[in-house]
Order: sequence, then structure tokens, then C-alpha cells
Amino acid sequence: MANDGELHLRIGGAADLRPVDVAAADDALRDLERSANGAGLPRLARLLQRDGHEDRARLGAAMQLSPYLRSTILRFPQWLDQLIDIGADERIRAIVAGLEGQPEPGESDGTMMRRLRRDKLEAALLIALRDLFGAAHCRETTRDLSDLAEAATGAALRFCLVEAHQRGRIRLPDPAQPEAGCGLFVLAMGKLGGGELNYSSDIDLICLFDPDAPAVIDRLESVETFSRIVRRVVRMLNERTGDGYVFRTDLRLRPDPSAMPLAVPVPAALHYYESAGRGWERAAMIKARAIAGDRPAGEEFLGEIVPFVWRRHLDFTAIEEIRAMKQRIDSHRGFDAIGIAGHDLKLGRGGIREIEFFAQTQQLIAGGRAPQLRVLRTEEALRLLADGGWVEPATATRLTDAYWALRRAEHAVQMLADEQSHTLPAREDDLLRIARLLGLPTIEALADQLLGHMRFVDSCFGGMFSDSRHGERGGELGERFGGDDDPDALDRLAGLGFQRPADILRIVETWRAGRYRATRSEAARRHLSRVLGPLLAALAAGRDPDAAVAAFDEFLKGLPAGLQLFSLLASHSPLLDLLALVITAAPRLSQTIAARPHVFDALIDPAFFREVPSPAVLGARLEAFVAVSTGYEDTLARLRIFASEQRFLIGARLLGGSIEGETAAPAYTTLAELVVDTALQAAEAEFAERHGHVAGGRIALLAMGKLGSREMTAGSDLDLILLYDHDPDAELSDGEKPLPPSVYYTRLTQRLIAALTARMGEGVLYEVDFRLRPSGNKGPLATHIDAFSRYQANEAWTWERMALTRSRCIAGDPDLRAEAEATIRDLLAARRDPQTLRRDVAAMRQRIDRDKPPSGPLDLKLRAGGVIDLEFLAQWAVLAGVVPLDAVGRATAEVLAAAQGTAEFAGLVPSADLAAAAGTYTRLVQLVRLGPEQARHVADLPPRLAERVATALDLPSADGLEATLDAVAGRVRAAFAALLPLGAESADGDPRRPAER
Repeated sequence: MANDGELHLRIGGAADLRPVDVAAADDALRDLERSANGAGLPRLARLLQRDGHEDRARLGAAMQLSPYLRSTILRFPQWLDQLIDIGADERIRAIVAGLEGQPEPGESDGTMMRRLRRDKLEAALLIALRDLFGAAHCRETTRDLSDLAEAATGAALRFCLVEAHQRGRIRLPDPAQPEAGCGLFVLAMGKLGGGELNYSSDIDLICLFDPDAPAVIDRLESVETFSRIVRRVVRMLNERTGDGYVFRTDLRLRPDPSAMPLAVPVPAALHYYESAGRGWERAAMIKARAIAGDRPAGEEFLGEIVPFVWRRHLDFTAIEEIRAMKQRIDSHRGFDAIGIAGHDLKLGRGGIREIEFFAQTQQLIAGGRAPQLRVLRTEEALRLLADGGWVEPATATRLTDAYWALRRAEHAVQMLADEQSHTLPAREDDLLRIARLLGLPTIEALADQLLGHMRFVDSCFGGMFSDSRHGERGGELGERFGGDDDPDALDRLAGLGFQRPADILRIVETWRAGRYRATRSEAARRHLSRVLGPLLAALAAGRDPDAAVAAFDEFLKGLPAGLQLFSLLASHSPLLDLLALVITAAPRLSQTIAARPHVFDALIDPAFFREVPSPAVLGARLEAFVAVSTGYEDTLARLRIFASEQRFLIGARLLGGSIEGETAAPAYTTLAELVVDTALQAAEAEFAERHGHVAGGRIALLAMGKLGSREMTAGSDLDLILLYDHDPDAELSDGEKPLPPSVYYTRLTQRLIAALTARMGEGVLYEVDFRLRPSGNKGPLATHIDAFSRYQANEAWTWERMALTRSRCIAGDPDLRAEAEATIRDLLAARRDPQTLRRDVAAMRQRIDRDKPPSGPLDLKLRAGGVIDLEFLAQWAVLAGVVPLDAVGRATAEVLAAAQGTAEFAGLVPSADLAAAAGTYTRLVQLVRLGPEQARHVADLPPRLAERVATALDLPSADGLEATLDAVAGRVRAAFAALLPLGAESADGDPRRPAER
């Protein structure tokens, strides 16, 4: 037992808590001493007799400052006495753990209600003391309060479930574990859902049930049965008795509360959210969490409403909905200024709700595409928004500090009388109480602390929402532009650089009049007006402003809807420059936006311009996107949407200058690999449903050409070969419609081709080419691995061996993939006569020169000294053993970089940097593929695209682009001729002669 010198309360903290009225604090301590003596608590009494004891002084201050805490302590002094032996935090955890147990057999309603109220009151007292003494940060206080409310709700529900079971209203699968399989679950909403409960807060609950749960006896009576259980739970928590109450409970956040029962069937709730759910309900569901009852059923429900809460596309209408919600609150409550006396810490300007809205709005906007933002707690949401670059780290830190400072002040207000109030007192003496509860000496110190936080919150909230309190000059400018009240419109257009301002004004008036589908709705036109001025300035920034407006007009004509795109641009005006660049410089990207405006969403992700997603990240996104498919056709449609969007994003990065061609090529390739692999798996599964499987069957998909060498562009086709293997004695597949193995794999290949090339509503996934398979179009679509090996060893032509140098397996069975790649390396390792090989490769290049002449200087593939020259040199280097076999499947520039260090290259072309030439061509080709399909001269390129190409090649302007290309091509052709002399005939005069064996 502790002696008097060691007596102290194990609360912790070092806060300097001082009373407003010292005499009243002393009176409270004397009252407590008498109460301790009357309850037989001598240790507590002795502690209270020690005038200089720190715990005594802080207890006196707390009791004087909070009438609610004083009455609780005087009524139950034993709760303080036990703190001499056990820490307050440990006792709080013990109370919560006790509530998490199962109901006591034979326990009555009255006994249960009394136990819940006593446990809650004791825990609330200890939580308050830890807060006031400085032993717990506010985040710990809110978590403890949330754990307490969750445990109390669960205890009440378990009690009512057992009682309903005993009365025969439900049939619990396991009465000893009443929540398991009961079908009824409780969702915590708001601050309880986020684990951020106030000191004296309502708890917002939604109660749902599965009408097909095993506990349901009569499905027709299930609504009434479970509603009766919920009503009893609410009564146990909410009703005031001589012991007080547990938690005030609010069920009004359930779907359509005026019409729906207290316990809502899951199907009815899902139908409501899918058909009639409102914006504020989406925001509320961010914090939804299953806290009691059949939790697996609750988690399943939350999974099902993910599409309602987290839209796949960035949802900028959420900004308008939440701004309107906040304006309604301000209007209803009369909030128009920031202050101290009488200010509402929760709903007032600069208050807690604005911080929550700041975080939740951005979660709603981006959480569909950034699952890491789908978190419950406000502090965590702010941190993740900062980590992702959506919010400046310093802003997130200051908002977090403000959040906890305001929350702690809110707790102090509520500790005065255990009332659900968020308003600072208007009287000075009560305001001073609040200051002292927070450890501050004066009202002035309180004002200094809170006003700084609230002003910062107000500026952040107003800035994000373009709030009217801060003005919307850009919007006003757009709304006036070109209207009857803007007589200077023509002069302003001319000042921007437009040569035909009258024509431009007529086009703008067409937009404003709503004559296109994209501008027919009033909301779309309103958002367009907000960005019209900056948009015209962005379009005027290029070489030909009039042509830029005409291009945007064509884009707008084809846009199916404009609200989301205009909302996005209104909220992120820096994107206007990129949109103008895309529309005026990259027809391929512009067409994608017109067909799917939502692809522009990802451009606001702060990570977008920093990095290209890794294969693992991109694969995870594709897997998640396809996981919700409803069937094979839906999977193919989703693959088309995903591939189209991702190709657009790669192109936008490339056009915007955040990446160059050498990064774009592997990015396009990675996307194709992932999509083709997923399409193959889907086609296999769908095919097997009818035709079953072949015994021991395996497939491997061999990528050739630019897919194999990781050099794809925005418009590349896919060169593929499908290889297969099976048990030697397999004769038929085992499905409903059995097929011989050769037919099985041929038809599976046809199914894959259809999956990739079928023109659906979302377009074509990829064009594919299987002509590089053995015997080309004369051979079967699918090739047995043994037949492939025999053909390549005995019948393959030189050009087929060259093609193999760019091959890689990208999908299928891992063992067969490894076997195929080993076979290819063995084949390529076989040495050929060097002179014959040189003549063959040179003759093939000559034939292309003769039969397919280039159509212009930008025809980089076919022009002399162009891409084919470099590709043939790289392929020759692999076949001739100039570079090691690990160069197979590598990009042309990588192979040439390895070759340039060899004696063959160093001796023949000492001045030619072929790898650098390949890099130059890669940069140019990747950009040109974004432009018009028939661009063969620099003059054919849109001016801004030509400027971007010049920048990529480190040229001061596009004027010298063709001369630069001529110089590079001349060096490449000279190197080619030196290494592979042109004009030599191959054996038999045929460059496709079978490879020597």
C-alpha cells in the first residue's frame, strides 16, 4: 500500500490547470474530502488534505471550472480513489473491454441499462480528466470516446438480439455469439464512424439488415422484427433515467428517414442509393463504418455502395453540392463573420465543419481513382492528401493543428454541463472558464489561439470553393464576355491576338447559346462562362489563335456532355493550357477527350506529371477496374475504356513535356502487355465454359515487333504469336463441346483476336497481326511449341530470324514462356556465315528502298537512314553475335548502345552515334504519332506540335527540324552502308533465303 508521501492519482499529464474562482475550487475540494470520508476512502481523503499536492490543485480547478465534472466526482469519489492503484488510461480500456463481452445470463433490462450508464459515466469522467490534465492528445480523447460508444452500442444490440431470440422472434445461428449471422448490422456515421467522437455528442447510426440472413424466421415480418430490435437498442442508449443516459442516438441519416423503417432492408437501401442518393449522403458515407451486429454483412454492404460513394471519374459537381450545403448552413444559422464570443466552433466560419468539408470534398473528387484517399479520419485524410500532392504539406499541417485546437475547445464547451453545444459562451466569465479549461490564462490568449486557426481555415475553405465571401472575379469575367453588357468584346479579342475577332465572337456566342449537346444544360453553360475568359487566353497563346478557336469549336461539337469537363476546368484552371495544347496540337488525343471527357480527370492528380505509373501500380489499377465486371462482354468493354484512358494519359504527359519518347515507348508497351494478358485470361475462361480444357494444356503469347522490343507508340499494332503445348495423348478437350487440341487452340486464338479487335461501343482495343507466325498466313493461327521449334530450326527465313531478335513472351503459362524464350535464344545462338548474313540484311533493306519509297522527311520508318536502317543494324548485331543474347527483346537504342562498344562497330563507324540517332527518332516518332495521321512534312504538323518536337530535340525552333533530320539520316545511312554494304545480292538473289543451319 502506498504511504501518504507516495499518494497520487495515476492520470498523468503536466497541464497547468487553474480555476477562475480559487475559493470555489477550495470549497469543491472540501466537499470531495467529505464525500471520500463518507464513502470510506481514507487514501483519497488524505491526498485531498495535502494543500501543495499537484493532483489536489488540478482536481479543484477542474471541479470549479466544470459543474458537470464536479457533480460526477462528488457522486462517485471511488472512481478517483481507484486511480491511486490503476492508470486512468488502463481503466478506460478495461471499461471498454467489459462492454465488449457477452450479455450476462438472466440480466434484466433495468440492470443492463444501469450498467451501461455507470460505465459510460465513469469512462467519460476519466477521459475528461486525461484531456484536462494534458495526459491525452485530442486525437486520443476522440478515439477513446468512439471506442466507448462503439462498445456500448454493441453491448445493447447483443442484449436485444438474445432477448429477441429467446422470445422466438429471430433464430440466432449461435446464441452464445448473438451478432454472428444475425443479419442486422449497425453503421456508425459522422464522427463516430471516423473514430472522432465529441465529448458530448450524438451518435449517428444507420441500421440495416439482410432479409435472407439465417436468423430471419419470417421474411414478411422481418422489417417489423428488426425495427423493434433497433427501437429497443435506441431506448437502452438514449433514454434518460436516474443514472443519466448512455449516448443520444440519431437514426435520421438512414435512407429516406421519413418513409423508411428504423431497420432498412439491404436491397431497399441499395436501390435508394443507386436511384435517389444525394450528394450530402455520399459525403456522409465517407465515414460509414460497421460497428455492431453482423459485421461481415456490413462490410459487404459498404463494398456494394462503393460506386455510389466513390465515382470512377473525378466528380467536380461534388464541389458545388458541398459548397451549397455549407452556404445553406451559413444562411440558416446566420454565420457571416469570425469571432470568439458566441461563435459556433463547429458550423461557423473557419470552424470544424469547414475543415471536414475541405478534406471530404477532395476525397469525393479523387477517391474513385485514388483508393488510398478512402479513409475515415479527418487528420489521416489531410495527411494523405498532402502525401499525394493534392494539398500543400504546410497547409495540411496547419489545418490539422487547427482541427485539433478547435476540437479541444469544443470539448471544453461541452464539459461545462455535458451538453451538445459547439458555441463559445457569450458571457466573459464563461469564456474565461473555457480559456482556463484549455490551460490558457486569459480570454485574450484564447482569442489569439482560436482566431488565427479560424482565419486560416476560412481562407483555405473559401479558396477551394471559390466562395463568394472571397469573390469570383474570373467567373464574372466569363459571364460578361461577349454579352450585351460587354461592348468592348471585339477590342478585347483583338487584344488577345485574334485576327478575325467578329468571327471568333460569333463562335463564342454559339457556345453560350447552348446549341451544342455539351452546352445545352444551364449548369454546363454556367461552368463554361466561368472559364471562358481564361480559355480564350489559352487558345490565343499559340501561333494561330483563330485556328485554335476553330479546333476547340470542332471539339465542342463532338463532346457528348460538358458539365464534368467544364467543372474540372473551372476548379483547376491550369489545365486550360494543356487542354488548348491537346486540341490544337494532338488530334489523336483530342478525339479521345471528345469520346470520353473523363479521361481528362487524371490530369489533376498531382502525381500525374511527376511520374509514369509503374507496371505494378498500373496492373493493380487495371485489376481493380476489371474486378467489378458483370461478364465477358463487360470485361472487354472495360479493357477498352482503361486502355483508351491510359493511352491518352501517356500522350498527355508526352505532349506536355513531363516525359519524352524514350519514356513513352515502354509506358505504351507496359499498358499493352497488361491489357493483352487480361484479355487472354478472360478469353480463356469464357472459351473454357463451353469447350473445357485440354489435358496438360498450356499457352504462351509471344510478342514481336515494337511490342516485343518495348517501342510501342500511340498507334502501334500488336504483332503476336500464340504457342501451345499439351499432354501427348490428349485427343479432345473435356468441355460440353469438345475439340481436338489443334482446333481448340486455333479457335482460342480467334477468340483472343476478336477480344482485341472487335469494334464495340468503346472502340477497338488494339489492331493485331499474327502474320509473323511460322509459314505466315498459310500456317495455323496457333502453333505447337514443338512445331515452332522445328520450323525455326529447319525452315525459317533470315527475316524471320531477324524478327525473333525482338521477341518476348508476355502472357501465358510461366513454364511454357520460359521454354519458348530458351528455344529462341538457342536458335539465335546458332552462328551463320557473316558475309551471307550481311548480304541478306542489306538486300532486304534495298528491296524496301525500291518497293516502299518514303513519302516525306517525316516518314522516319522508310526514309534512307531512318528507323528501319537502325532496326536492321540492331537485329544484325544480335544474329551476328556482336552483342550478347540478353539483347533479345530490347529496344533498338539499347542494342545499338551495346554494339557501339564492340570492335565491329568501332572499327567501321567511328563517328556515328547510332544509339543517339535511335533516341532522336524515338522522340520524334512518339510525338508525331499524336498528330495528323498523314503528316509527312514539318509543315503538316500543327504549329504547337512542331514546336514541341523542336523542344524535344533541343532545337531553338521547328524551322531547322527537317535539316536536322536530314543530317541524322545521312549519318545513319553511311553507317549502315559501311556495316552492311548495299548493292550486294544475297544467295540465290532472294533476301528471304532460309537461314543457314
